[in-house]
Parts: sequence; C-alpha cells; structure tokens
Amino acid sequence: MSQQLTLSSIALALALHASSALAFDGHYQTKTPYAPQQDPATYAAPPAGFQPIFTQLVARHGARGLTSMKGDAALYAMWQQAAAQDALTPLGRELGPDILVLMRANALLGYGVAGIESPGYGNLSQTGIKEQRQLAARMLARLPTLFAQIGQDAATAPRQLVTIHSGVDRARDSARFFTQSLLEHAPAVQPILQADGVNRFLLYAHKLAPQTDRVTDPAHPYYATYAASQAYQYYERTKQLHALMDAPARLPAAAMHARHVLERLFTPAFLAQLNGGTSYADTGSYTFTSADGKLTRTMTGSGKTVIRSLNAAATQLYALYAIAAGMRHEVPVDFSRYMPAEDAHYYAYIADHEDFYQKGPATTESAGVTWRFALALRDDFFKEVDALAAGDLRHAAKLRFTHAEMIIPLASAMGLQQPLPASASYSYVENPWRGQTVAPLAANMQWDVYRNGDGQLIVRLLYNEKETPFQPSCDSARIAPGSVFYDYTGLKACYGHVAAK
Repeated sequence: MSQQLTLSSIALALALHASSALAFDGHYQTKTPYAPQQDPATYAAPPAGFQPIFTQLVARHGARGLTSMKGDAALYAMWQQAAAQDALTPLGRELGPDILVLMRANALLGYGVAGIESPGYGNLSQTGIKEQRQLAARMLARLPTLFAQIGQDAATAPRQLVTIHSGVDRARDSARFFTQSLLEHAPAVQPILQADGVNRFLLYAHKLAPQTDRVTDPAHPYYATYAASQAYQYYERTKQLHALMDAPARLPAAAMHARHVLERLFTPAFLAQLNGGTSYADTGSYTFTSADGKLTRTMTGSGKTVIRSLNAAATQLYALYAIAAGMRHEVPVDFSRYMPAEDAHYYAYIADHEDFYQKGPATTESAGVTWRFALALRDDFFKEVDALAAGDLRHAAKLRFTHAEMIIPLASAMGLQQPLPASASYSYVENPWRGQTVAPLAANMQWDVYRNGDGQLIVRLLYNEKETPFQPSCDSARIAPGSVFYDYTGLKACYGHVAAK
C-alpha cells in the first residue's frame, strides 16, 4: 500500500501542474474548466490525537460538450444565410467552418473512449475525464492514512466505498472515471467498492417528474423533496422569475455588446434584417463520420431554438465560446477570437445574473424555493456522520456525482451564499457570487471526518478543494477560534439536524 500512496502523491503533483486554476479566467461562467482552489500544502493539520475515519464528496460531472444540437445549429443557419448574401466580414467567413468543427466534435464526442457507452452530445470531454481522475488522485493523496487503513482491512474488516449518481450519462461516467483513478492508485480498496447506484431524489431533485418520481405518502423519506422539486419547477415557469432574469436584456448595454460582437462578423445591412423580423432556427440536418470511418451520425435540428434578435445571436455565440473551453482536446479552434474579452465578461455576467435567480440563492422573498429540494442531499451528508457517531463504520467513503443544478442549490442549503431582497438587483459590483467559483465543471463539496481516542468527531468542509467555513451560525462549533475543524455535535445542532433513531 505504501507504494500506492507514493503513486498517489505523484498523481497529485501532476494534477496540480495540469490545472492552473482561475488563471483559467476566460469568463466561462459555470463552463469554467475545474481547478482546485487551494494548494493542498496549505491545508490545516488535524488536531493532535485525531485520525481520519471517513470522507464524503458530491461532485458535478466533469467538462462536457453541448447537451444537444440547438444553439450551434441555429447560429450556423444564420451564418449560412449571411454567406449566401455575401454579408460576412473576413473574420465572419471563418466562423461557419469553426461551428461545424464544434458540431462534429459534439456529434462524435466520446467515440473510441473506453467508458463512454453512447458517443454524442452531452458526453464528457477529455478535459472532463481528466478533471475527475485528478480529483480522485488528490482525495487519495490528502487522506493517505485513511485509504491505507481501509485497504489493509479490506480482507478482514471490510468497510464500503459507496458511489451514487444522478442516472444521467455524464454523471455516471464521472463516477466511473473517478473510481477508476482511485483504484489505479489504491488497488487494495477494490474489494470494498460498491456498484454504482442511482438516486434522483438526492442528485437530480431539480427535475423530479410525476411520471417516474411521484411521492404521495407523507411518511416517505423523500416526500418533502418531491414537493420542493415541484414547487421549484413551477417557480421556473413564473413571470416573476423571467422578469428578474430578463432585466439586463432591456438595458442599453445588451444592444451595445451584441453589436460589438456581431459587427465583427456580419455586415450592418445583414444584422438589420434581424431587427426587421428575420429569424434563424435549428432546422438543418448534418452528417458526421469518425476519422476511422466506423461511426456515422446524422443530427437533425428540432426547429425549436430560434434566433430572433442581435442579443440572442450574440448569446448563442457566447455559449459556443464557453463550451469550447472544456473541449480543447476535441476542438482545435480558438473561439475567443469571435468573443472579445470585454464581451465575454458581459455575457458571463448575464449568465450569472440568470443563474443567481434561477438556481442560486435568488431573492429573500422567494423563501428558498430555489434550494429547498437540496435539503435531502445536505441531510445525507449528516446521516453518514450520524452513523459514525453511532458506531456504524460500514461506510469508509461516500461518493456522489451530480450536476450544477444540485451543487448550486446545495451551497445555499449549506448557508454558504445568501439571497438578495427583491428590491436589490444582482450585480458584479456589489455581489461576489460567480458561476466560475460556485459551480465550475467538476465543482465539489467534501467533508473529511476525524475521530480521537475519546470518540469525538470533527469535520472539515472543502468546497472546490478550498477549506471553507460552514454557515456563520456554526462558528461556536469550531474546535478553536478560526479553526477549519468543527465539532460534529455542535455542527449538527447549528444546522438543526436531528439524527434518526
């Protein structure tokens, strides 16, 4: 096992070298490729007498491609019409072929990659696979004595490594690449790794559906979660939310930035047609074949994504710019040349503004509708530590894989971010909330649990691998002023968590 720990330390060094964190600040919002937010060498050592006994994680899937052929095809349709009218600038003439490169990469994404079952839109990119593998290597390197012990005890006193995911391909695959990496560096834990499980109530609660997930019995453990999910999905359709989300589009800055982006690509006369009622939809069919000729895919647009304004066109182009950041192995195209830095910053702000109200803490008046469905996930973290406190050591680690739509609400449920009064609009100037730090690709929260000889349990929270305080009301649970370690009894009291009997 010591040899494996050495290997994990090497993997840690390689992982840190490969990820130079928010030096990745290209204004990609929640599509920002992942990097740890703290140097592990600066982590606080646990107090004397405490040894790691358990760790748990919830992680967003890694970097992915576009989830479906929509905005890319609509923008390509617009480009085709401009090409037919000879209404492209020299730079604009390069955009169409680059969009096709991106579309092809998405249509074939994952082909030939072991572990990807169905190539195509929505899969993990090579960057996303690497993010999960490196995340696992750093977990192992951070807690070498824990994994050494559970590896040594695997034959005589086996504990379990439990893995669950949302059921969506990219979350399932993230789980597999994570555990694959873990086993490569610590093969002794192979016998105690449990088969993947699916739990939509914990990891896809933002989209619980009546057809598959309906809960009507008040005694059911996920009754409140299902009700909160339905309340949230209703909120997503309300005029109140859309008025909040659409507010920036009504300001002069929206038209200014859209023109700044698009006039570099299309002639003014062509752009004037959009203002005159012309629109472009994802109606085409496209056929792509892999380099080895063994896979051919034909993609047909639905016609439901329509570009009707300059702002919509520029927003779709920003979406391609952002997704390409996590597909650099598959897309040898620099989309930043189509999206000047000042415009990328603006559209990242627009996306953050929308996410703050749709997925984030939202308004005080919304009373937690954007995150109450994540309380079950928060409670699942506490339940794992409750079991340890009761002497149940069956679980050595619990690994969960999900989506931004759960990571962002969980941060609110943990009290790590705060809502705004409806009278105060979200802005970059006054609010530190950013998609690139709240939920970049492969975003994660981890709890490391330690125990001393008296049986006392203490917990450290890592958010995107940065030692992070729990909510302010828990300060009294710190084992010492300013400590990143919290007494578990005090921690669960300040969150109002009561262990099940």
